[in-house]
Amino acid sequence: MDAQSQSPSRDRNRLQEVGEAVESPQREVPDSDVAVGSWGHIRVDEPKRPTLIKRNTTRGQSSLSVSEALRLERSRHEQETLLGADEEADDDGCYPPRVNDEPRAPNPHKCLPVYATIHKIRRLVIASIDDPYSADQLKSPRMNVAVVRPLVDHLYDPDDVSIVYCLLVNRVQFLREQAYQAHHQTVNLTRATLCELIASRVLRRYDEDHEGRSGLLMVANVLVAGFEPFQMAPEEIARRNKTVPSWTVRYNLARPEYERMLTALEVAIVSEAKGFLSTSACQKIVENVYRGRIIYTPTSFIDILPDHYKNRGISLYDPRRAPLLNQYRLSVPRTRNIIEICQFIVLLALYILMMVNKEHTLGPTHLGFTVAELVFIIYSMGWVLDEIASICEHGWTVHTENLWSFLDITFALIFLTYFSVRVRGFKLGDPSYAQLSSNIISMAAPVLFPRLAFCLMPESMLFIALRAMMSDFMFLTVLAVWCFAGFLMAMRWLSESGEGYIPHNVITIAKWMLWIWFGLDGTGVQRSVEMHWLLGPMLMILFAFLGNTLFLTILVAMLSNTYTNLAQNATAEIQFRRAVLTFEGVKSDSLFAYRPPLNVLALIILLPLKFILTPRWFHKVNITAVRVTNAPILALVSLYERKYLWRRARNLAPPMRHSWIAMWERMGAHGDLQAVFDADPPQEIIDEMDDVDDILSGEMWNGGDYVTALRRRRGSRSVMSDASGVWSRSRGESRVNGFRRRRGMSEDEHHGPEATEEV
Repeated sequence: MDAQSQSPSRDRNRLQEVGEAVESPQREVPDSDVAVGSWGHIRVDEPKRPTLIKRNTTRGQSSLSVSEALRLERSRHEQETLLGADEEADDDGCYPPRVNDEPRAPNPHKCLPVYATIHKIRRLVIASIDDPYSADQLKSPRMNVAVVRPLVDHLYDPDDVSIVYCLLVNRVQFLREQAYQAHHQTVNLTRATLCELIASRVLRRYDEDHEGRSGLLMVANVLVAGFEPFQMAPEEIARRNKTVPSWTVRYNLARPEYERMLTALEVAIVSEAKGFLSTSACQKIVENVYRGRIIYTPTSFIDILPDHYKNRGISLYDPRRAPLLNQYRLSVPRTRNIIEICQFIVLLALYILMMVNKEHTLGPTHLGFTVAELVFIIYSMGWVLDEIASICEHGWTVHTENLWSFLDITFALIFLTYFSVRVRGFKLGDPSYAQLSSNIISMAAPVLFPRLAFCLMPESMLFIALRAMMSDFMFLTVLAVWCFAGFLMAMRWLSESGEGYIPHNVITIAKWMLWIWFGLDGTGVQRSVEMHWLLGPMLMILFAFLGNTLFLTILVAMLSNTYTNLAQNATAEIQFRRAVLTFEGVKSDSLFAYRPPLNVLALIILLPLKFILTPRWFHKVNITAVRVTNAPILALVSLYERKYLWRRARNLAPPMRHSWIAMWERMGAHGDLQAVFDADPPQEIIDEMDDVDDILSGEMWNGGDYVTALRRRRGSRSVMSDASGVWSRSRGESRVNGFRRRRGMSEDEHHGPEATEEV
């Protein structure tokens, strides 16, 4: 037997030897279990091995019954409908309503042993896996029974919502160890993949075991609730950790209990757990957060203009009970995404207007600012400030995972360079600086126009692959410049030492090399004899072979491999980008509530007030300013959400069935295929469907076979006409006999009063 087939058994044995997860020790083999074979060999039966304890769960089956599937479907429908009459939200539109009038809700998860759970999971995973496996091998039936399912049964705890967070934290650590400890080969990568797989299974169990709106809130707490890695750690560990400077930069913080906290969703994005993020349970929460049905106060890295006087827990949002001008709806990812697209369209329009009306001849007019240029500069300052605040909100790592972040950063750098040169030219009175700044800002056109396409089609596989391939192309280009710099310097020094020296500067030689690299022109090969009659052409030809033939072939192969890998996992890539867009859209900084260029004015005025006023009065001033400056937007959002945010329940607002589109569909030949699903089946049909569970589980057989039990349950259909030929005696018995023959049974095995009973 090869080592690959022995690995699951060895890993299972190592997993069962973990001391804190073992339920009972191995038993000794009694004498009755020892027997002597015909050849004199002693045979010992394999002893009963201990299993991992299943904590607070009675789940042991991987398949769902029909009644459970129907229950989950009803639960999903309930989670998508508006709150009922008995589920009233408070005056902020939050459900469940607040208990008291305190502005900040307490942290409900502060007593969870996060620190101990993280290290317990690490020990279990290390004991489970000591050989490298691929992701497909971890999902195989053998590994599922031997490793994955026992770990899921042991770790799943419906009272501890930090399990998924702890699993993803261990995934980050295993990936870091894989990057810095190459002698472990890919074992740590396998352990990281196992953590992601277990996290997906545990999250699915949370979703299946908790139904209704309470279940939706439970799964939301698993994903977007904040946890601190050193939570409930021993005092000496916590004391040592407090001496390390905090990575959060906040001043006059109104909620210190949320420092250093991260969410499971953020850890999954940082570790690029695309399989976890593409699960149905995770995408359900992502979709509800994106639309604003689930609201929460996010954690942040740096808040430029913090206003955390009010802090609400994870809640469902009821727009009927919320105020008309609710400033918190500006941080809903879908609303913010639409606003950001409109802001960028305004920026692009101002840029085109400025470039069309610019001066084309060098002269004194370059020193003066036109109206279009001044408006563009003021608006761009606010737009760049919004980009800087986005980077500070969740950190550089999360922000760069956005699809168009590299375009935004490039434009910000171009604008800041343009503005610096423009101001210097105006200060010195030199028109050449003004013309140079105009040339610099012209370089923003290749960035702004594609960015609009990225915004309008964020889930296009072409743009997702283009972003990934741009990263590979830039890396390989930097590596090529580094490697071929030796050719450039060699030819420069060779041209200086030759007889009849012809001065060729570095720029000229680099231009020739670039043309050769992309196959545009061979001037460098022809002019290389001017450097040296033998060594010059030899260097140029060698560079052409390495650069144009070998290096570009490697580049094409690398980009093709990148696109193939992305295309094979297109669904996971799209859902990963959707999760990033959702997580970045929930903003904590008050600066995002002001539209450019009003955010610059808010920073100048409100930031000094932050140190003067009390948190309560600063909150009042801030929300008043936000509501005044965004009154039309808030009114439109509120009116839209009160009608379309939630799916209406049938008893509240029946769906419109008489629209012209529905009438046109009903007139077709296949209209009944849609009409049969317009209304729920009556209760007697649902009860009949529930009886299938009893038949499939074998409880209704009573010594007979499946067909006999099924016929017994269909007693109400015994009056069927013989003309149908379905349940008549002759055809029915012939079909039953054919069914038995296919199963390899004889007719005598099932003869009896039930088999001969007329249906």
